[in-house]
Amino acid sequence: MVEYKQLSDDIRATGTVDINERLLSYVQVRFPGYIRKVFANATYQYVHKGEPLFTIYSPDLVATQQEYLLARQNQKAMSASTIDGVADGAATLSTAAEQRLQQWDIPESEIAKLKESGKPVTDLTINSPVEGYITERNALPNMYAEPSTKLYTVADLSRVWVYAQVFQNDIGRIRPGDAAQIIVDSYPGRVFSGQIEEILPQVDMTTRTVRVRLAMANPGLKLKPGMFVNVDLKTNLGRQLVVPASAVFQSGARQLVFLNHGNGSLEPKEITIGPRVGDDFVVLKGLKPHESIVTSASFLIDSESQLQAAAGSFVPPPQGAGGTASTAKVPAAVQTNVDFATDPNPPQKGNNIFRVKLTGADGTPTTGADITVTFYMAAMPAMGMAAMNTSTKLIDKGNGMYEGSGSLSSGGTYQVTVSARKNGQVIATKQLRVNATGGM
Repeated sequence: MVEYKQLSDDIRATGTVDINERLLSYVQVRFPGYIRKVFANATYQYVHKGEPLFTIYSPDLVATQQEYLLARQNQKAMSASTIDGVADGAATLSTAAEQRLQQWDIPESEIAKLKESGKPVTDLTINSPVEGYITERNALPNMYAEPSTKLYTVADLSRVWVYAQVFQNDIGRIRPGDAAQIIVDSYPGRVFSGQIEEILPQVDMTTRTVRVRLAMANPGLKLKPGMFVNVDLKTNLGRQLVVPASAVFQSGARQLVFLNHGNGSLEPKEITIGPRVGDDFVVLKGLKPHESIVTSASFLIDSESQLQAAAGSFVPPPQGAGGTASTAKVPAAVQTNVDFATDPNPPQKGNNIFRVKLTGADGTPTTGADITVTFYMAAMPAMGMAAMNTSTKLIDKGNGMYEGSGSLSSGGTYQVTVSARKNGQVIATKQLRVNATGGM
């Protein structure tokens, strides 16, 4: 029975660990100067927030400090002045000099030391603004640094990104926020959990995959940037109408199932399918819940010629003809003999003449029948060829002979079905293989 199911599925992919760009920090100075001592002197050295990185001497910084000290002295000297504006002007100069130091990102502790000692700091210590690993280092002793110089890059690896390579056919089944798990060969049995953060808007033309960014916690810093991982994406497809995968017969661009009407009566039905989930296919169109279908059609369809007979030349049995019908009700004309010929023989690519001779079991010519000849060739996707299906109706020439012309668009092996009807009933069918000449 066709039924609804609550579906969830896993999408398997591979991925690579990368640094979380949102946790990257640069270390730069806001004034030009000369680096003196370097404390953080190795790439991938771990630094804590507030830990000293290097010292720098800046003539501009020293001059600003001297201006600040002089402004403070003038402020003290002018604070007792009775002349309007003198005391306020001295205070303004002192405040402006202090604000300049703050804009240069001089730590408050250094400004406090400057106020206390009354002497400018020549070698200023620059501390790390964040905690993490140094992934890039350009600070060297005696190097001249400008505000545009990137001295350090510090990365916090407590959380990382994983870029999964997901095939484009699976992209429609996932969305940001879905759960994800990764497994690393380095840690057997260990599962790292996270979620999909972003589906990047580009397809790799070589692999036909899309990069999917996962946000993962990194306890113990087990996940190293550049590490290869196996990814398991958890998808929830909701409640869907499904059929067993074995029930779907795929022929080129069509998908068929066989409806079971009981008493051995089967009807081919074209459907539209969605993704495969485990042993089931999601049905998008063509079936309704509680319809009975054949779960395996291999006993009914032995070759593509039988598929053509079932799906292309399928004729419903007469009313009342089922498994319980007696053999006496089967028309005796089913024993009609069919002889098929072509001109030229074998047929060729292009126009041909098809001839059929119908005779009864006793050799008597059968006249007044409707004859249809159908040529069918399955699709060949590797060669870019679609399925070919050509039907020709033949004209009664008398004395049991029928003739008609038809055109074949290609050479090759065809499944040929000859169907004869008389008085609305099938009186004979014949299937055979014919090799046509002329090339593709």
